[in-house]
Amino acid sequence: MSKVLDGLRYAESHEWVKVEGEFGYVGITDYAQHQLGNIVYVDMPEVDDEVTQGEEFGAVESVKAASDLISPVSGTVVEINEKLEDAPEALNEDAYANWIFKVKLSDPSEMDNLMDAAAYEAICE
Repeated sequence: MSKVLDGLRYAESHEWVKVEGEFGYVGITDYAQHQLGNIVYVDMPEVDDEVTQGEEFGAVESVKAASDLISPVSGTVVEINEKLEDAPEALNEDAYANWIFKVKLSDPSEMDNLMDAAAYEAICE
């Protein structure tokens, strides 16, 4: 069974967001990294890119598949997790400790469109 953390919000496309003030940290879920297998590359947005809830922002490539990443929130990218450029496998080791990008949220009410841990667990079963 994949790990799901309380306190995060989840998209059906298997991304999570953790909100801290006006910022959100976005990553992929434990379920997603299990489905992908060994991750070899993460295509991340650039700092200052605009992301839109429900739209693609990058991709994750594993030895067996490539998967588009869909942003769970809208806003402006303020930081990317540079560690993933050299160590994309960190997503396999701990998908929740290794966010992909930090975003300045443009519409915090979008959180209402996302699932809590219990709802997300239910779609992963």
